[in-house]
Amino acid sequence: MRSTPRIELERVHGWIGAASATSILALWFMSLAMLLTSTWDSKLLLFAPLAILAQTFLHTGLFINAHDAMHGTLCHTSPRINNALGALSVFCYALFSFEEMREHHHAHHAHPASEDDPDYCDEPREGPLKWYASFLARYVTWWQLLGMALVFNLLQHGLGIEPLSLVVFWVIPSLLSTVQLFFFGTYLPHLPGDDSDQEHHARSLEWPVWLSFFACYHFGYHLEHHRYPYVPWWLLPRARELDDTSNAPLDATTSR
Repeated sequence: MRSTPRIELERVHGWIGAASATSILALWFMSLAMLLTSTWDSKLLLFAPLAILAQTFLHTGLFINAHDAMHGTLCHTSPRINNALGALSVFCYALFSFEEMREHHHAHHAHPASEDDPDYCDEPREGPLKWYASFLARYVTWWQLLGMALVFNLLQHGLGIEPLSLVVFWVIPSLLSTVQLFFFGTYLPHLPGDDSDQEHHARSLEWPVWLSFFACYHFGYHLEHHRYPYVPWWLLPRARELDDTSNAPLDATTSR
């Protein structure tokens, strides 16, 4: 009998996930601090578009950290570290509550593409703009907006950061990050169609690994994520590879 493929998690993802999350947090903070304290000149002006893309990618990484923490896979060996890194990441992302986001995300997994799915749009075929607006309305609160405005003013008036730098290197990347997460992690994978898996109402984007990573930390391999939510983002390409070569479900030393 053919053996079931296995993704070994016990040995590695206790420290790889935590190390990856810490690295993303550190890179995001250090690069943002450097950019916010840089003097505007011709070199920074030329560098700004690339810096915006890099900050957007790192900002998205904050949510990916929190997402894996919601599944308990960020640091499997220590739930306390797992939840602490997840809470810090989602707070830095947009002052979100980790507990509330985790509750919403598990509802998404339990009821994908239904009226009980907080990530889904009632009229998904009407286009991405309406779905995106619905997506934001379900998650962004007035308290968050007030909190972000308070942080903006504290950085400007308390630390003397130029408003232009705050807008270009913090506000714009954070907004672009919501578009990135929505488009590659919700809209394309969950848009109804004949190629959508009927159980999970999801599909995976047929992209090479390098493009999948830069698009949204492999969030585009979305069917694999719904089938095997215990698999952290950096192992989704491996899950996809094994899933394509086996008729049996993937097994793991840990499941959630």
